[in-house]
Amino acid sequence: MEFMTIRDAAIQWGLTNRMIQYYCKEGKIKGAIKIGTMWILPKNAERPLDRRKKRMGEKQQ
Repeated sequence: MEFMTIRDAAIQWGLTNRMIQYYCKEGKIKGAIKIGTMWILPKNAERPLDRRKKRMGEKQQ
């Protein structure tokens, strides 16, 4: 299995390193592994949904 770093994922997904770390810590990225202080993610990992944004068709309150 091939892996990528948090930095690689941040560039690929257009997110910050810190946001990727948060997703890893919360278990939102399937297959993420922590080695010491560093997270590695599978190359084929999918970007988690951003719950801060509304989906098309949903009403804002």
